[in-house]
Amino acid sequence: MDWSKIANQHLLEISPYVPGKPVEEVQRELGLDTVHKLASNENILGPSPKAVEAIRNAAAQVNFYPDGSCYYLVDALAKTHGVEPSQIVIGNGTDEVIRLLCNALLGPDGNVVYAHPSFVMYKISSMVMDAQRIEVPLKDTYTHDLDALAAAVTDKTRMVFVCNPNNPTGTIVKKAAVDAFLDKLPQGVLAVFDEAYFEYVEDPEYPDSLDYFKAGRAVVCLRTFSKVYGLAGLRVGYGIMDSSLAGVLHRVRNPFNVNALAQAAAVAALGDADHLAAARKFNSDGKNYLHAEFDRMGLSYAASEANFVLVDIKRDAQAVFETLLKKGVIVRPGKFLGFPTHLRVSIGDQAGNQAFIKALEEILGS
Repeated sequence: MDWSKIANQHLLEISPYVPGKPVEEVQRELGLDTVHKLASNENILGPSPKAVEAIRNAAAQVNFYPDGSCYYLVDALAKTHGVEPSQIVIGNGTDEVIRLLCNALLGPDGNVVYAHPSFVMYKISSMVMDAQRIEVPLKDTYTHDLDALAAAVTDKTRMVFVCNPNNPTGTIVKKAAVDAFLDKLPQGVLAVFDEAYFEYVEDPEYPDSLDYFKAGRAVVCLRTFSKVYGLAGLRVGYGIMDSSLAGVLHRVRNPFNVNALAQAAAVAALGDADHLAAARKFNSDGKNYLHAEFDRMGLSYAASEANFVLVDIKRDAQAVFETLLKKGVIVRPGKFLGFPTHLRVSIGDQAGNQAFIKALEEILGS
C-alpha cells in the first residue's frame, strides 16, 4: 500500500530537510585525514567546561525521566532575563518552539508572514498546519524589508516571523526600523523575533526584542543554546512570551521534551560568563578574518552579525561546494538557501578558516 496517498496531502508539499554527511563519513569516502566542517553554524570553540562537567554529573541519572517542567533552567532564565517563569517555554531546540507556535495559532484559515530567504522552519512548520504562507523578498539582496512585511499582513495573519540576525544572510534589522514595524502591526498579530544569533551581534543599533516584550508589545523572543553556548548536539532552545500563550504551548508540547543532560548543561552554560565572552571574541576574530579575506579577493558578501558569512562567488556554488568537499572543507551551498551563486561558511577556528580561504582561492583561480 502507498501510504503517501492516504496521508494528509498538504504534507507532501514539504521538502524534507537534507542534513550533511557526518565528518567521519566524508573522511572515509574521500580518503581525507582532516576535514573542516564549516556548514552548520556550530560553535567550533565548543561548550563551556562547566556545561561538560554538568553533563558528566547528570549522566548517572539518565535512568529517570527528565524534569518535564525544566524547573531549574526556567528559573535560571527568568532570573537572567528579568521575566516570570510562566512566560518561558523550553523546547527541544528553538525549532520545536517554532513548531509549537504554529500548532497553537495557525490553521487553514489563517496565514503567516515571513521573509524569504530566511530560516526554513517558518515555512515547514506552517505547512504542517496547512496554513497560508506569505513570503516577502529580502531587500538589497540580504536584509529584511520590514515595511513590506508589515504591508503583507492581512486580516487573516496570526504571526510575522523576523529572523534577527537573519539566517542565511547574517544581516540585522535595526531598532528604528523595528520600532516603526511594530507600530504598523494590527492588534492580534504576533511578532516573533528569532534571535538565535543575538549574542554574536556587535552593532549598537541592534534591538533586543525583550525590551518590546517587557513594554507590553505582542512579541515573542526566541533564543537558543545551540549557537554561542555550543550545545547544538543537545537541542535546547526557548521562547519568552505572554503567559497565556505559553499556557497554550504547554498543552501541545510533548512531555519530557528536553532531556536531562540538555537541561543540566544549559543551566551551567548560562552561568559561565567567561566562556560566553571567549566565544564572542573567538567569533569576532574569525568573522573579521573572513571579511578581510573576501575583501582582498574582491568577493561581495553579506555583512554578518552572526557566526557565519554568506559570500557571493559569482558562479555555480554547488560545483564549488563539491570541489571544496574533496579538499576537506564542508560549507553550505547556496542552492538550498535561495542564493545559487553563494556559499554560506560558518566561522571556524583559524586552521579551518585558513583552509577554506586557501581552497577557495585555488578553485576560483583555476
